[in-house]
Amino acid sequence: MHIEPNAFTFLALLVVWPAVAVYLFSRLPVPEAIIWTILGGFLLLPALAEIKIPMIPGIDKASVPNVAALLGCAMAAGRMPRIFRGFGLAEFLILVLIFSPVVTGMLNGDPIPVLSPDTGRLVDELPAVGAYDGFSAAIAKFVFTIPFFLGRHFLRRPEDNAQVLRALAIAGMGYAVLMLFEIKMSPQLHTWVYGYLPTPFFQQIREGGGFRPVVFLGKGVLVAFFGMTTIVAAAAFWRTGTRILRWRPDGAVAFLSVTVLLCKTVSAILYAAVTVPLVRWARPRTQLRVALLLATIACAYPLVRSADLVPTETMLSMARTVSAQRSESLGVRFMWEHELLRHALERPWFGWGRYGRNRVYTGYDGRDVSITDGTWIIDIGMFGLVGFLAEFGLLWLAVFRAAGALKFVRNGPEAVYLGALALIVAINMVDLLPNSSLSAWTWLLAGGLLGRAEALRAAARLGAPRDVRLAPARLQGAPTTTTAAT
Repeated sequence: MHIEPNAFTFLALLVVWPAVAVYLFSRLPVPEAIIWTILGGFLLLPALAEIKIPMIPGIDKASVPNVAALLGCAMAAGRMPRIFRGFGLAEFLILVLIFSPVVTGMLNGDPIPVLSPDTGRLVDELPAVGAYDGFSAAIAKFVFTIPFFLGRHFLRRPEDNAQVLRALAIAGMGYAVLMLFEIKMSPQLHTWVYGYLPTPFFQQIREGGGFRPVVFLGKGVLVAFFGMTTIVAAAAFWRTGTRILRWRPDGAVAFLSVTVLLCKTVSAILYAAVTVPLVRWARPRTQLRVALLLATIACAYPLVRSADLVPTETMLSMARTVSAQRSESLGVRFMWEHELLRHALERPWFGWGRYGRNRVYTGYDGRDVSITDGTWIIDIGMFGLVGFLAEFGLLWLAVFRAAGALKFVRNGPEAVYLGALALIVAINMVDLLPNSSLSAWTWLLAGGLLGRAEALRAAARLGAPRDVRLAPARLQGAPTTTTAAT
Protein backbone atom coordinates (compact mmCIF):
# COMPACT_ATOMS: atom_id res chain seq x y z
CA MET A 1 0.00 0.00 0.00
CA HIS A 2 1.40 3.38 -1.01
CA ILE A 3 1.47 5.97 1.75
CA GLU A 4 2.43 9.65 1.72
CA PRO A 5 3.49 10.71 5.22
CA ASN A 6 3.67 14.38 6.11
CA ALA A 7 6.69 16.10 7.65
CA PHE A 8 5.41 15.57 11.19
CA THR A 9 5.62 11.78 10.67
CA PHE A 10 9.40 11.93 10.39
CA LEU A 11 9.66 14.57 13.10
CA ALA A 12 7.74 12.30 15.47
CA LEU A 13 10.05 9.35 14.75
CA LEU A 14 13.37 11.19 14.76
CA VAL A 15 12.84 13.96 17.31
CA VAL A 16 9.59 13.92 19.28
CA TRP A 17 9.61 10.39 20.67
CA PRO A 18 13.32 10.33 21.56
CA ALA A 19 12.72 13.61 23.42
CA VAL A 20 9.71 12.09 25.19
CA ALA A 21 11.87 9.13 26.24
CA VAL A 22 14.55 11.44 27.64
CA TYR A 23 11.88 13.26 29.66
CA LEU A 24 10.38 10.01 30.98
CA PHE A 25 13.73 8.61 32.07
CA SER A 26 14.63 11.89 33.75
CA ARG A 27 11.36 12.02 35.73
CA LEU A 28 10.29 8.44 36.44
CA PRO A 29 11.88 5.35 37.97
CA VAL A 30 13.49 3.19 35.30
CA PRO A 31 10.78 0.47 35.24
CA GLU A 32 7.99 3.02 34.76
CA ALA A 33 9.98 4.93 32.14
CA ILE A 34 10.52 1.71 30.17
CA ILE A 35 6.82 0.84 30.33
CA TRP A 36 5.59 4.25 29.15
CA THR A 37 8.29 4.66 26.48
CA ILE A 38 7.40 1.33 24.84
CA LEU A 39 3.63 1.52 25.39
CA GLY A 40 3.36 5.16 24.34
CA GLY A 41 5.32 4.60 21.15
CA PHE A 42 3.19 1.58 20.32
CA LEU A 43 -0.02 3.57 20.75
CA LEU A 44 0.90 6.98 19.32
CA LEU A 45 3.61 6.74 16.66
CA PRO A 46 2.64 6.40 12.96
CA ALA A 47 1.89 2.98 11.50
CA LEU A 48 3.72 1.65 8.42
CA ALA A 49 5.93 4.73 8.02
CA GLU A 50 9.62 3.82 7.88
CA ILE A 51 12.95 5.49 7.26
CA LYS A 52 15.24 2.88 5.70
CA ILE A 53 19.03 2.96 5.71
CA PRO A 54 20.99 0.02 4.21
CA MET A 55 21.95 -2.69 6.74
CA ILE A 56 20.11 -0.82 9.52
CA PRO A 57 16.61 -1.88 10.63
CA GLY A 58 13.87 0.46 9.52
CA ILE A 59 13.35 3.50 11.74
CA ASP A 60 9.68 3.08 12.65
CA LYS A 61 7.19 2.89 15.51
CA ALA A 62 8.80 -0.29 16.88
CA SER A 63 12.49 0.47 16.58
CA VAL A 64 12.41 4.10 17.81
CA PRO A 65 10.84 3.40 21.25
CA ASN A 66 12.94 0.24 21.65
CA VAL A 67 16.26 1.95 21.03
CA ALA A 68 15.19 5.01 23.03
CA ALA A 69 14.28 2.79 26.00
CA LEU A 70 17.58 0.89 25.72
CA LEU A 71 19.63 4.10 25.69
CA GLY A 72 17.50 5.54 28.49
CA CYS A 73 18.24 2.50 30.65
CA ALA A 74 21.93 2.80 29.86
CA MET A 75 21.89 6.48 30.91
CA ALA A 76 19.90 5.85 34.07
CA ALA A 77 21.84 2.76 35.15
CA GLY A 78 25.23 3.92 33.91
CA ARG A 79 25.65 0.74 31.85
CA MET A 80 23.84 -1.36 29.28
CA PRO A 81 21.35 -3.86 30.75
CA ARG A 82 22.25 -7.54 30.69
CA ILE A 83 20.88 -9.57 27.79
CA PHE A 84 21.88 -12.94 29.23
CA ARG A 85 21.38 -14.11 32.79
CA GLY A 86 23.68 -17.12 32.81
CA PHE A 87 22.91 -19.59 30.06
CA GLY A 88 19.74 -21.63 29.96
CA LEU A 89 16.81 -22.36 27.68
CA ALA A 90 15.86 -18.69 27.41
CA GLU A 91 19.36 -17.71 26.30
CA PHE A 92 19.43 -20.57 23.80
CA LEU A 93 16.12 -19.47 22.27
CA ILE A 94 17.31 -15.86 22.13
CA LEU A 95 20.45 -16.87 20.23
CA VAL A 96 18.47 -19.01 17.80
CA LEU A 97 15.88 -16.28 17.27
CA ILE A 98 18.49 -13.63 16.49
CA PHE A 99 21.00 -15.66 14.49
CA SER A 100 18.82 -18.15 12.58
CA PRO A 101 18.12 -15.47 9.91
CA VAL A 102 21.85 -15.56 9.10
CA VAL A 103 21.58 -19.27 8.34
CA THR A 104 18.42 -18.60 6.36
CA GLY A 105 20.27 -16.05 4.24
CA MET A 106 23.19 -18.38 3.57
CA LEU A 107 20.83 -21.19 2.50
CA ASN A 108 18.86 -18.99 0.11
CA GLY A 109 21.47 -17.73 -2.27
CA ASP A 110 19.42 -18.78 -5.31
CA PRO A 111 17.04 -16.44 -7.16
CA ILE A 112 13.53 -17.85 -7.58
CA PRO A 113 11.86 -17.68 -11.00
CA VAL A 114 8.18 -16.73 -11.00
CA LEU A 115 6.29 -18.49 -13.75
CA SER A 116 2.81 -17.80 -15.04
CA PRO A 117 0.58 -20.73 -14.01
CA ASP A 118 -1.29 -20.40 -17.30
CA THR A 119 1.52 -20.22 -19.83
CA GLY A 120 4.61 -21.36 -17.93
CA ARG A 121 6.34 -18.19 -19.11
CA LEU A 122 8.88 -16.45 -16.84
CA VAL A 123 7.25 -13.24 -15.62
CA ASP A 124 9.51 -12.24 -12.73
CA GLU A 125 12.43 -13.35 -10.60
CA LEU A 126 12.71 -13.03 -6.83
CA PRO A 127 16.20 -12.01 -5.71
CA ALA A 128 18.58 -14.23 -3.80
CA VAL A 129 19.02 -13.51 -0.10
CA GLY A 130 22.59 -14.22 0.97
CA ALA A 131 24.60 -13.58 4.14
CA TYR A 132 24.31 -9.77 3.93
CA ASP A 133 20.53 -9.82 4.15
CA GLY A 134 20.74 -12.54 6.80
CA PHE A 135 22.81 -10.28 9.04
CA SER A 136 20.44 -7.39 8.34
CA ALA A 137 17.49 -9.56 9.38
CA ALA A 138 19.37 -10.65 12.52
CA ILE A 139 19.91 -7.01 13.53
CA ALA A 140 16.23 -6.31 12.93
CA LYS A 141 15.26 -9.27 15.14
CA PHE A 142 17.50 -7.99 17.93
CA VAL A 143 16.09 -4.46 17.78
CA PHE A 144 12.52 -5.77 17.77
CA THR A 145 13.10 -7.92 20.86
CA ILE A 146 14.92 -5.25 22.92
CA PRO A 147 11.81 -4.81 25.14
CA PHE A 148 12.03 -8.50 26.10
CA PHE A 149 15.55 -7.98 27.45
CA LEU A 150 14.56 -4.78 29.24
CA GLY A 151 11.50 -6.36 30.80
CA ARG A 152 13.43 -9.40 31.94
CA HIS A 153 16.18 -7.26 33.46
CA PHE A 154 14.22 -4.38 35.03
CA LEU A 155 10.66 -5.62 35.71
CA ARG A 156 11.52 -8.21 38.34
CA ARG A 157 10.16 -6.66 41.56
CA PRO A 158 6.84 -7.68 43.17
CA GLU A 159 5.25 -4.35 42.22
CA ASP A 160 6.36 -4.37 38.57
CA ASN A 161 3.56 -6.62 37.29
CA ALA A 162 1.06 -4.24 38.91
CA GLN A 163 2.82 -1.27 37.28
CA VAL A 164 2.54 -2.89 33.86
CA LEU A 165 -1.16 -3.66 34.29
CA ARG A 166 -1.86 -0.20 35.73
CA ALA A 167 -0.19 1.48 32.75
CA LEU A 168 -2.21 -0.76 30.43
CA ALA A 169 -5.51 0.11 32.14
CA ILE A 170 -4.78 3.86 32.25
CA ALA A 171 -3.66 3.93 28.61
CA GLY A 172 -6.72 1.87 27.70
CA MET A 173 -9.14 4.36 29.21
CA GLY A 174 -7.47 7.23 27.38
CA TYR A 175 -7.32 5.31 24.10
CA ALA A 176 -10.98 4.30 24.46
CA VAL A 177 -11.95 7.95 24.02
CA LEU A 178 -10.11 8.02 20.68
CA MET A 179 -11.64 4.68 19.71
CA LEU A 180 -15.18 5.90 20.47
CA PHE A 181 -14.55 9.01 18.38
CA GLU A 182 -13.54 6.95 15.35
CA ILE A 183 -16.35 4.43 15.84
CA LYS A 184 -18.76 7.34 15.42
CA MET A 185 -16.91 9.67 13.05
CA SER A 186 -14.80 7.16 11.03
CA PRO A 187 -11.00 6.58 11.17
CA GLN A 188 -9.57 10.07 10.79
CA LEU A 189 -7.02 10.64 13.55
CA HIS A 190 -4.07 9.03 11.77
CA THR A 191 -4.77 11.09 8.65
CA TRP A 192 -5.14 14.32 10.61
CA VAL A 193 -1.88 13.83 12.50
CA TYR A 194 0.35 12.00 10.02
CA GLY A 195 -1.21 12.77 6.64
CA TYR A 196 -2.30 9.29 5.56
CA LEU A 197 -4.54 6.37 6.54
CA PRO A 198 -2.45 3.19 6.86
CA THR A 199 -5.27 0.87 5.80
CA PRO A 200 -7.99 1.05 3.11
CA PHE A 201 -10.94 3.08 4.38
CA PHE A 202 -13.62 0.72 3.04
CA GLN A 203 -12.29 -2.11 5.23
CA GLN A 204 -13.22 -0.13 8.34
CA ILE A 205 -16.94 0.17 7.51
CA ARG A 206 -18.83 -2.27 9.74
CA GLU A 207 -21.98 -4.23 9.03
CA GLY A 208 -24.98 -2.55 10.61
CA GLY A 209 -23.38 0.91 10.69
CA GLY A 210 -20.46 2.51 12.43
CA PHE A 211 -16.75 2.15 11.79
CA ARG A 212 -13.87 0.07 13.04
CA PRO A 213 -11.38 2.38 14.81
CA VAL A 214 -7.80 2.43 13.59
CA VAL A 215 -6.40 5.30 15.70
CA PHE A 216 -2.58 4.99 15.39
CA LEU A 217 -2.17 1.19 15.30
CA GLY A 218 -2.68 0.69 11.57
CA LYS A 219 -5.38 -2.01 11.71
CA GLY A 220 -8.76 -2.14 13.37
CA VAL A 221 -8.16 -5.67 14.63
CA LEU A 222 -5.06 -4.48 16.51
CA VAL A 223 -7.03 -1.67 18.16
CA ALA A 224 -9.73 -4.10 19.30
CA PHE A 225 -7.14 -6.56 20.59
CA PHE A 226 -5.40 -3.83 22.57
CA GLY A 227 -8.77 -2.79 24.01
CA MET A 228 -9.36 -6.38 25.10
CA THR A 229 -6.06 -6.50 26.99
CA THR A 230 -6.95 -3.32 28.85
CA ILE A 231 -10.17 -4.96 30.07
CA VAL A 232 -8.12 -7.87 31.42
CA ALA A 233 -5.80 -5.43 33.21
CA ALA A 234 -8.74 -3.55 34.73
CA ALA A 235 -10.34 -6.84 35.78
CA ALA A 236 -7.21 -7.70 37.76
CA PHE A 237 -7.62 -4.49 39.78
CA TRP A 238 -11.34 -5.24 40.15
CA ARG A 239 -10.31 -8.57 41.65
CA THR A 240 -7.94 -6.94 44.16
CA GLY A 241 -10.18 -3.95 44.87
CA THR A 242 -7.60 -1.42 43.69
CA ARG A 243 -8.62 1.88 42.12
CA ILE A 244 -7.19 2.89 38.74
CA LEU A 245 -6.32 6.52 39.34
CA ARG A 246 -9.68 7.75 40.63
CA TRP A 247 -11.73 5.21 38.72
CA ARG A 248 -13.51 2.33 40.41
CA PRO A 249 -12.12 -0.78 38.73
CA ASP A 250 -15.56 -2.29 38.02
CA GLY A 251 -16.54 0.97 36.28
CA ALA A 252 -13.34 0.83 34.23
CA VAL A 253 -14.12 -2.76 33.18
CA ALA A 254 -17.63 -1.76 32.11
CA PHE A 255 -16.43 1.30 30.16
CA LEU A 256 -13.68 -0.60 28.35
CA SER A 257 -15.99 -3.56 27.65
CA VAL A 258 -18.58 -1.34 25.97
CA THR A 259 -15.85 0.23 23.84
CA VAL A 260 -14.56 -3.15 22.65
CA LEU A 261 -18.10 -4.37 21.93
CA LEU A 262 -18.65 -1.32 19.74
CA CYS A 263 -15.53 -2.24 17.73
CA LYS A 264 -17.52 -5.29 16.52
CA THR A 265 -14.38 -7.44 16.26
CA VAL A 266 -15.47 -10.98 17.09
CA SER A 267 -12.03 -12.30 18.05
CA ALA A 268 -11.44 -9.55 20.64
CA ILE A 269 -14.91 -10.09 22.13
CA LEU A 270 -14.30 -13.84 22.41
CA TYR A 271 -10.90 -13.34 24.02
CA ALA A 272 -12.43 -10.98 26.59
CA ALA A 273 -15.27 -13.43 27.27
CA VAL A 274 -12.69 -16.11 28.14
CA THR A 275 -10.09 -14.11 30.06
CA VAL A 276 -12.05 -11.53 32.05
CA PRO A 277 -14.13 -14.07 34.05
CA LEU A 278 -10.95 -16.05 34.72
CA VAL A 279 -9.12 -13.01 36.08
CA ARG A 280 -12.09 -11.85 38.13
CA TRP A 281 -13.23 -15.14 39.68
CA ALA A 282 -10.89 -18.08 39.02
CA ARG A 283 -8.01 -19.10 41.26
CA PRO A 284 -4.61 -17.80 40.07
CA ARG A 285 -3.46 -21.39 39.60
CA THR A 286 -6.38 -21.96 37.23
CA GLN A 287 -5.57 -18.77 35.36
CA LEU A 288 -1.98 -19.87 34.82
CA ARG A 289 -2.99 -23.37 33.77
CA VAL A 290 -5.33 -21.94 31.15
CA ALA A 291 -2.62 -19.52 30.01
CA LEU A 292 -0.14 -22.38 29.63
CA LEU A 293 -2.70 -24.45 27.71
CA LEU A 294 -3.39 -21.57 25.30
CA ALA A 295 0.33 -20.89 24.79
CA THR A 296 0.96 -24.58 24.09
CA ILE A 297 -1.90 -24.70 21.56
CA ALA A 298 -0.39 -21.72 19.74
CA CYS A 299 3.02 -23.42 19.56
CA ALA A 300 1.50 -26.71 18.37
CA TYR A 301 -0.77 -25.17 15.73
CA PRO A 302 1.59 -25.50 12.73
CA LEU A 303 2.04 -29.23 13.43
CA VAL A 304 -1.69 -29.74 13.80
CA ARG A 305 -2.43 -27.63 10.72
CA SER A 306 0.10 -29.46 8.56
CA ALA A 307 -1.47 -32.76 9.61
CA ASP A 308 -4.88 -31.36 8.56
CA LEU A 309 -6.28 -31.91 12.04
CA VAL A 310 -7.76 -28.43 12.48
CA PRO A 311 -11.60 -28.68 12.17
CA THR A 312 -11.83 -25.96 9.55
CA GLU A 313 -15.28 -26.96 8.28
CA THR A 314 -16.73 -26.88 11.78
CA MET A 315 -15.19 -23.47 12.38
CA LEU A 316 -16.60 -22.16 9.10
CA SER A 317 -20.06 -23.46 10.01
CA MET A 318 -19.86 -21.68 13.35
CA ALA A 319 -18.75 -18.48 11.61
CA ARG A 320 -21.77 -18.66 9.28
CA THR A 321 -24.09 -18.46 12.27
CA VAL A 322 -22.53 -15.07 13.04
CA SER A 323 -22.14 -13.61 9.56
CA ALA A 324 -21.77 -14.88 6.00
CA GLN A 325 -19.14 -12.21 5.43
CA ARG A 326 -17.07 -13.40 8.40
CA SER A 327 -17.39 -17.01 7.26
CA GLU A 328 -16.17 -16.08 3.79
CA SER A 329 -13.23 -14.16 5.25
CA LEU A 330 -12.28 -17.10 7.46
CA GLY A 331 -12.52 -19.47 4.52
CA VAL A 332 -10.07 -17.30 2.54
CA ARG A 333 -7.68 -17.33 5.50
CA PHE A 334 -7.78 -21.12 5.71
CA MET A 335 -7.24 -21.47 1.96
CA TRP A 336 -4.15 -19.26 2.01
CA GLU A 337 -2.83 -20.94 5.16
CA HIS A 338 -2.89 -24.22 3.26
CA GLU A 339 -1.14 -22.80 0.19
CA LEU A 340 1.49 -20.85 2.14
CA LEU A 341 2.21 -23.77 4.48
CA ARG A 342 2.64 -26.11 1.51
CA HIS A 343 5.14 -23.66 0.01
CA ALA A 344 6.92 -23.11 3.36
CA LEU A 345 7.43 -26.82 3.92
CA GLU A 346 9.46 -27.03 0.71
CA ARG A 347 12.23 -25.45 2.83
CA PRO A 348 10.98 -26.37 6.29
CA TRP A 349 13.88 -25.73 8.66
CA PHE A 350 15.17 -22.24 7.89
CA GLY A 351 12.59 -20.99 5.40
CA TRP A 352 12.80 -18.95 2.21
CA GLY A 353 14.10 -15.64 3.56
CA ARG A 354 12.75 -12.18 2.81
CA TYR A 355 11.95 -10.27 -0.43
CA GLY A 356 8.59 -12.02 -0.76
CA ARG A 357 10.16 -15.43 -1.30
CA ASN A 358 7.83 -16.93 1.31
CA ARG A 359 4.72 -15.96 -0.64
CA VAL A 360 2.71 -17.73 -3.34
CA TYR A 361 2.48 -16.23 -6.83
CA THR A 362 -0.49 -17.01 -9.02
CA GLY A 363 -2.71 -15.51 -11.70
CA TYR A 364 -2.05 -15.30 -15.40
CA ASP A 365 0.88 -12.94 -14.88
CA GLY A 366 2.33 -14.56 -11.77
CA ARG A 367 1.16 -11.76 -9.48
CA ASP A 368 1.55 -11.94 -5.71
CA VAL A 369 -2.04 -12.31 -4.48
CA SER A 370 -1.34 -14.32 -1.33
CA ILE A 371 -2.69 -13.22 2.04
CA THR A 372 -0.30 -13.71 4.96
CA ASP A 373 -2.22 -12.55 8.00
CA GLY A 374 -0.90 -14.83 10.74
CA THR A 375 2.50 -14.30 12.35
CA TRP A 376 3.02 -18.06 12.53
CA ILE A 377 2.81 -18.59 8.77
CA ILE A 378 4.99 -15.54 8.11
CA ASP A 379 7.64 -16.87 10.53
CA ILE A 380 7.65 -20.36 9.06
CA GLY A 381 7.70 -19.08 5.48
CA MET A 382 10.53 -16.62 6.05
CA PHE A 383 12.64 -18.29 8.76
CA GLY A 384 11.38 -21.87 8.87
CA LEU A 385 10.35 -24.03 11.79
CA VAL A 386 13.57 -23.09 13.59
CA GLY A 387 12.70 -19.38 13.53
CA PHE A 388 9.08 -20.06 14.45
CA LEU A 389 9.95 -22.28 17.41
CA ALA A 390 12.51 -19.79 18.72
CA GLU A 391 10.03 -16.89 18.64
CA PHE A 392 6.95 -18.71 19.91
CA GLY A 393 9.09 -20.79 22.26
CA LEU A 394 10.42 -17.69 23.99
CA LEU A 395 6.87 -16.41 24.56
CA TRP A 396 5.78 -19.86 25.72
CA LEU A 397 8.71 -20.08 28.12
CA ALA A 398 7.62 -16.86 29.86
CA VAL A 399 4.15 -18.33 30.50
CA PHE A 400 5.57 -21.71 31.53
CA ARG A 401 8.03 -20.20 34.02
CA ALA A 402 5.30 -17.97 35.47
CA ALA A 403 3.05 -20.99 36.02
CA GLY A 404 5.86 -22.80 37.81
CA ALA A 405 6.76 -19.78 39.94
CA LEU A 406 3.24 -19.23 41.30
CA LYS A 407 3.96 -21.37 44.36
CA PHE A 408 6.61 -18.85 45.42
CA VAL A 409 4.28 -15.81 45.32
CA ARG A 410 3.89 -14.25 48.75
CA ASN A 411 0.54 -12.45 48.53
CA GLY A 412 -2.81 -12.66 46.80
CA PRO A 413 -2.74 -9.52 44.67
CA GLU A 414 0.61 -10.44 43.12
CA ALA A 415 -0.75 -13.89 42.28
CA VAL A 416 -3.68 -12.24 40.48
CA TYR A 417 -1.40 -9.85 38.58
CA LEU A 418 0.91 -12.69 37.58
CA GLY A 419 -2.05 -14.71 36.28
CA ALA A 420 -3.54 -11.76 34.39
CA LEU A 421 -0.22 -10.94 32.72
CA ALA A 422 0.31 -14.58 31.73
CA LEU A 423 -3.19 -14.71 30.22
CA ILE A 424 -2.54 -11.57 28.17
CA VAL A 425 0.71 -13.03 26.77
CA ALA A 426 -0.97 -16.39 26.06
CA ILE A 427 -3.99 -14.82 24.35
CA ASN A 428 -1.61 -12.75 22.24
CA MET A 429 0.10 -15.97 21.18
CA VAL A 430 -3.26 -17.41 20.11
CA ASP A 431 -4.01 -14.20 18.21
CA LEU A 432 -0.73 -14.62 16.31
CA LEU A 433 -2.37 -17.54 14.49
CA PRO A 434 -4.95 -15.46 12.55
CA ASN A 435 -3.27 -12.04 12.85
CA SER A 436 0.08 -10.26 12.83
CA SER A 437 -0.34 -8.80 16.31
CA LEU A 438 3.16 -9.36 17.70
CA SER A 439 4.51 -6.00 18.87
CA ALA A 440 7.31 -4.53 20.95
CA TRP A 441 4.73 -4.16 23.74
CA THR A 442 4.12 -7.93 23.66
CA TRP A 443 7.83 -8.56 24.05
CA LEU A 444 7.97 -6.23 27.06
CA LEU A 445 5.09 -8.10 28.72
CA ALA A 446 6.74 -11.46 28.08
CA GLY A 447 10.12 -10.24 29.31
CA GLY A 448 8.62 -8.81 32.48
CA LEU A 449 6.69 -12.02 33.09
CA LEU A 450 9.82 -14.14 32.69
CA GLY A 451 11.91 -11.76 34.79
CA ARG A 452 9.46 -11.86 37.69
CA ALA A 453 9.20 -15.65 37.52
CA GLU A 454 12.99 -15.96 37.63
CA ALA A 455 13.19 -13.53 40.55
CA LEU A 456 10.63 -15.56 42.51
CA ARG A 457 12.59 -18.76 41.96
CA ALA A 458 15.85 -17.06 42.91
CA ALA A 459 14.29 -15.75 46.15
CA ALA A 460 13.00 -19.22 46.97
CA ARG A 461 16.47 -20.72 46.50
CA LEU A 462 17.82 -18.15 48.95
CA GLY A 463 15.35 -19.31 51.57
CA ALA A 464 12.58 -16.70 51.31
CA PRO A 465 9.36 -17.61 53.17
CA ARG A 466 6.87 -19.78 51.35
CA ASP A 467 4.10 -17.97 49.55
CA VAL A 468 1.02 -16.81 51.36
CA ARG A 469 -1.94 -16.12 49.11
CA LEU A 470 -5.48 -14.99 49.57
CA ALA A 471 -8.38 -17.34 49.13
CA PRO A 472 -10.36 -16.43 45.98
CA ALA A 473 -13.27 -14.94 47.95
CA ARG A 474 -10.91 -12.60 49.80
CA LEU A 475 -8.84 -11.43 46.84
CA GLN A 476 -11.03 -8.36 46.49
CA GLY A 477 -9.52 -6.83 49.61
CA ALA A 478 -6.10 -5.94 50.95
CA PRO A 479 -3.27 -8.50 51.21
CA THR A 480 -3.42 -10.90 54.11
CA THR A 481 -1.21 -13.66 55.40
CA THR A 482 -3.90 -16.33 55.23
CA THR A 483 -2.57 -19.30 53.28
CA ALA A 484 -4.90 -20.86 50.74
CA ALA A 485 -4.51 -23.34 47.92
CA THR A 486 -4.63 -21.81 44.47
